[in-house]
Amino acid sequence: MESPPSGSQIFRKDRKVIMKKKDPVYITGHRHPDTDSIASSIAYAFFKRSMGVHAVPCRLGALNEETRYLLSRFGFPEPVLLQDARMKLSEIEMDAPVSITPETTIYETLQIMQKDNHAYCGVVDEEQHLVGMVTKSDLAVVGLNDTAMSIDILAHTPAENIRKTINGTMVYDDDQAYINGKVSIIAMTELDRLENFNVKDRIVIVGANTEAQLKLIRQGAGMMIVVWSDQIDQRVISAAGECHCPIIRSGYGSMNTSRYLYFAPSVERIMKKKLVSFRSNELAEDVANKMLRSRYRVYPVVDQEDRLVGYISRYHIMDSKKRRLILVDHNEFSQSVNAVEKGKVLEVIDHHRINDFTTSQPVMFRNEIVGSTATIVATIFRENRLLIPSNLAGLLLGAVLSDTMNFHSPTTTDRDRSTANILAALADLDVEEFAEELFTVTSNQEKVSFSDMINQDLKIYDIHTCKLSISQVIVPSAKDTRADTREIMSVVDRFSRKKQIDLAVLVFTSILENGSVVYAGGDRASWAVEAFPDCEGEEHTFQENLLSRKQQILPALTSVIAEYMGG
Repeated sequence: MESPPSGSQIFRKDRKVIMKKKDPVYITGHRHPDTDSIASSIAYAFFKRSMGVHAVPCRLGALNEETRYLLSRFGFPEPVLLQDARMKLSEIEMDAPVSITPETTIYETLQIMQKDNHAYCGVVDEEQHLVGMVTKSDLAVVGLNDTAMSIDILAHTPAENIRKTINGTMVYDDDQAYINGKVSIIAMTELDRLENFNVKDRIVIVGANTEAQLKLIRQGAGMMIVVWSDQIDQRVISAAGECHCPIIRSGYGSMNTSRYLYFAPSVERIMKKKLVSFRSNELAEDVANKMLRSRYRVYPVVDQEDRLVGYISRYHIMDSKKRRLILVDHNEFSQSVNAVEKGKVLEVIDHHRINDFTTSQPVMFRNEIVGSTATIVATIFRENRLLIPSNLAGLLLGAVLSDTMNFHSPTTTDRDRSTANILAALADLDVEEFAEELFTVTSNQEKVSFSDMINQDLKIYDIHTCKLSISQVIVPSAKDTRADTREIMSVVDRFSRKKQIDLAVLVFTSILENGSVVYAGGDRASWAVEAFPDCEGEEHTFQENLLSRKQQILPALTSVIAEYMGG
C-alpha cells in the first residue's frame, strides 16, 4: 500500500510514551502553612537539588501575611499548591496523542495505525479538541462486512479521497457529479453485453477498452475508474464532461482498486462520537475505578479545554509510581497532604511530637528538640558543608524568629539562637532589627477579620477521639482582644459547628506582652477553661508566659482531654 500523504488534514505525532521528567520529590510542610513550614520546604528542596534530586517545594494551603512578606522580601515565588498525595493522570506516563482530523481517509488512518503500531486513533478538530475515536475494530467492519453496508458512506466520499486512496490520477473531475455509493466491476465484459448492467450513478471500475468506457458513461455511470491503462482517449474525456462523470486512472489493478475503494471515505463517517474519556487533572486512582465499569483497551485523555493530550490504559495505571514525599515541620498524617498514606514518604524533618506516624517501609526520620524546623534544615546545610545563599539564609532566619517568637517561646534552644546568628551573618542582617521588622508585619491584623484569623495558623488534632483545633494569631496586644469577646466567641462557635470540631481554640498571642488570651468553642469548650483557668470574676484572663502551641497550649489541652476521654 502507498504511504499516506502528509498534509494539513493529518495531525500525526511519533508514537512514543509521553515521558515525565525525572520523578520529582515533593517537599511539603503542614496544612495551614506557617513561615517555618514554607521556609523549611523551600530550603530543603534547595539542598536536595544540590544533591541531584529533582525536589519541588510545596504548600498545602494559602500563605499568611508574614510568609508572603518574607518570600517577597527575599525573592522567592510561592511554592506550588499540592492538593493530594495521589497522582493525577498528567503526572504519570501515557501514550502520545497521535491524532487525525475528521477529513482523514480510512485508508490513511489504517496506514498511521500500522506505522505506529496503534489499535486506535483520536479524531481532533483544528484546535486539537477531541471529537471522535477510531479503532482497528471500526476499520475491520469496513473491510470485512458486506459491501452493502458501505454504500451510504461511499456515496458521500469526495472524488479526491478516492483518487489518493487508489494511488490514482484524476483525469477529469466534475463538481456536478453524483454517485450513489454502489460499485460495479466491468473490466472484462464484451461490448454487446454492457446493456445488461445497471450502472446509473454507480462507481464503475472498467478496463482500457475505449468503446466500453464511452458506452458506460452514456449509460449514466456516476464515476469511472479505469484500470490497466496509461492514457484515456480524448473522446472519453469529452463524453465524461457532457455526462458529468469524473474519471480516475487507478494505480492498481481491478482487485486492489475495488478493495481500497471502500477505505476512501473520511473517518468522520465511521468514528465513535460517544466516548469514555478522562481529564488530565483526574486522580489516577479514581480513573482506575472508572475503568472497571467499561471494557475498552485504551482511553483518550483531554485537558480542561477538551484538547487531546494522550492515551491511557490499565497498564499505565498499574505501572504508575506513587508520589514521593518529604514531610517537614510535621509528622502527623492528620496535618499532612490529603491521602498522604497513598504516597511514598521518604523522609521526615520535624521538631514536634511524634503521634500517628506509620509507614509500610523505613524512612529517614529526623526529629530534634529545637524551636524551629528551619534550625534543623540550616544544620543539615552545615553538616554537608553546603553554603546557604544569602537570600535563603534570610528566609530561614525569618522562620527561626517566627517559630521561636523572637526567642521568647519556651521551645527556644541555644541551637536556635546560634543558628539565627549564623543565618544573620550570611544574610547580612541584624537579628534584633530584622525581628522588629518581621513582627511589625506579623502583628498588623487591622484588615483581617476574626473569621480569617482562625484559619491563618490552624492545626487540627485527634486526641482520644476528641477533634481539637488550635489557631494561634500574633497580635500587638492580646489583652485588647477582650473588647471584642462577643464577636470572637461567635466566630469560634460558628467555626466549630461548620468544621465539626469538638473543641475549637483560638489563641491571641502578644510577644510584647509575653502572653496570650484563649477563646474556645464547641461542645467541649469548657475543657479549655480547665486547661487555662480564668482569674476569679474574670473571663478570658490574660495568660502570662503562654506562648508556645507545641510545648504549652497543646500539652495542657491534651491533659484535660485525656482526663475526660482517656479511659
